Amino acid sequence: MTSTNDRLVKFALLLCTLAALALSAQAQTYSIIHNFTGGPGGNYPWDGLTMDRAGNFYGTTFEGGNTGQGMVFKLSNHNGSWIYTPIYSFRGGNDGANPYAGVTIGPDGNLYGTTWSGGQGAPACAGGCGTVYKITPPAHVCQRASCPWSETVLYNFFQSGVGLGYPWGGVIFDTAGNMYGTTTEGGTITGSCPLPGCGAVYKLIPTGASWTASVLYSFTGNGDGAVPYCGLLMDPAGNLFGTTLYSNLEAGGYGTVFELIPSGGGWSERTLYAFQGGSDGGQPQSGVIRDAAGNLYGGTTEVNGHLYGAAFELSPSGNSWTYTVIASLNGSIGAPLSFDSTGNLYGTTVSGGANQFGSVFKLTNSGGVWTATDLHDFSTQNNDGYGPWSTVSIDAAGNLYGTTNAGGTTLAGTIWKITP
Repeated sequence: MTSTNDRLVKFALLLCTLAALALSAQAQTYSIIHNFTGGPGGNYPWDGLTMDRAGNFYGTTFEGGNTGQGMVFKLSNHNGSWIYTPIYSFRGGNDGANPYAGVTIGPDGNLYGTTWSGGQGAPACAGGCGTVYKITPPAHVCQRASCPWSETVLYNFFQSGVGLGYPWGGVIFDTAGNMYGTTTEGGTITGSCPLPGCGAVYKLIPTGASWTASVLYSFTGNGDGAVPYCGLLMDPAGNLFGTTLYSNLEAGGYGTVFELIPSGGGWSERTLYAFQGGSDGGQPQSGVIRDAAGNLYGGTTEVNGHLYGAAFELSPSGNSWTYTVIASLNGSIGAPLSFDSTGNLYGTTVSGGANQFGSVFKLTNSGGVWTATDLHDFSTQNNDGYGPWSTVSIDAAGNLYGTTNAGGTTLAGTIWKITP
């Protein structure tokens, strides 16, 4: 079985070779509000930004920080100026390292997330199998310009025979304070999945000062899917939704959208859609979002075997779901879409655009017909960022924010803003 890291390398190389057409552009005010500097300042943010109620942003970098193992940062606006503050540097080893996912603001106001590697690990994981962590602000008012937050490792994957490893996506909470997420490897070895497994959905339950993990579902690679890169969505009924990169691990396949339903003290899984790899798209690496009517929206990394993106809608219809491509884009969609207050959708492509280095797009619905508008095309010129794997964050004024994995003044990535 090809390792997850090998698949990532091959996928990244394919992105570098993409050539595509550009969407019709719409003039916007685009600006870079922070250039990552590498080293202690962090480099290579893979995910987008999380906004708190005060308008501050939080995120992670895959590398950099004080030990080069990645970090968590805060970005605040003070009188029109953006203040960037590193708040925690991962140390590797038992501490965790290299977060792909951003952070989730928990019910207690602390930051929660996952690291791809580090932790106690096991022989199955070189460098550790990853962690779930909590970042807590200083207990007292800090008088210094930069005050580090404290980290608590809540769970080490592979630590207790549960067999989970390599979380790419972040975590979500239910109303009882339990956490949920996915791992790209591990789970019960069933179906066509050899070691280290096809990935799983897990739940973490707080028990006093510790957390107890359970596997809600192990993917078998027999049509139900394999290798879930994304995080999860929970609907008001407590059902979980997500995507897998593959349908059948040994035969390949083009991925699935799945639902997990609480059932009799356990969970039952059903595949809502299995991608065919044609004009419907395939190999979704991002998760789904939900509107008030219960429709799901997401994106794919390929269409017809090329690294184009299909933005899709899944609508419930009785006991089945109807799949519709709402827009065909000229680059791979690598992150979940976002809604604004009027129902427009926003997203990024990690490739494509006029310069082949990614774009920011808007999808507008008029009478059931979605229209795609190109808001910005990234490039390697003029210190622009490129390669966005970022979800688009939207503030109360309608401004858009996100990150690029590379580019900027030091090629370590950027944080950008688009003003309508």
